[in-house]
Amino acid sequence: MTRPLEISVGEFYHIYNRGTDKRSVFLTRYDYERFITLLYLSNSSEPVRIDTRKKSLSDLLKTPRKETLVDIGAFCLMPNHFHLLLHEKTENGISRFIQKLTTAYTMYFNKKNDRSGALFQGVFKAEHLNNDNYLKYIFAYINLNPIKLNEPNWKQFGIKNLKNSKIFLEKYEYSSYLEHTGKDRKQKSIINNKAFPDYFEKTVDFEEMIDFWLSFKNQVE
Repeated sequence: MTRPLEISVGEFYHIYNRGTDKRSVFLTRYDYERFITLLYLSNSSEPVRIDTRKKSLSDLLKTPRKETLVDIGAFCLMPNHFHLLLHEKTENGISRFIQKLTTAYTMYFNKKNDRSGALFQGVFKAEHLNNDNYLKYIFAYINLNPIKLNEPNWKQFGIKNLKNSKIFLEKYEYSSYLEHTGKDRKQKSIINNKAFPDYFEKTVDFEEMIDFWLSFKNQVE
């Protein structure tokens, strides 16, 4: 299967894919942590090697790497899909990275759950973020995805309780929201904000953007 969108070095892309037949691809906390570990380890010119029997998640996210294939600006893992904001660093970097990431995770998931075959829906989806407004919006879109789990109809009817929604985002461990709000945790090694436009000089700038979109209804698709 070929991709109609050409991916070019130096450009920014929203990458996403979901489980085949919309199935859940993250069933346990360890599944999420495995994928997060692979976000870091797959982003290298070297083959993926992971030995979780001897290392904690913190240790694995400090593993020395050779040249990275992409820059990751934001990520979010949902029960049946994932979203990534990527900057293409090298020729075919995004394609190589996603292939390594999804292949390694599929092998892990299939072995763990005694299954075989594809786990994700074919070729990953990609959107070219070719203007500042769209690129900045995608930072919000990706990090706001978990709100669906707390308020499924928020896009149509608005947020019922803004404070509770912010608390939910702060407690959701499987996105880059905490990195963009200045929290210091092990997942920060995945993100390289320096490769992206400096839309958020201070963490309060990011938080204000999040509040803006949470206060809107019928706007975020």
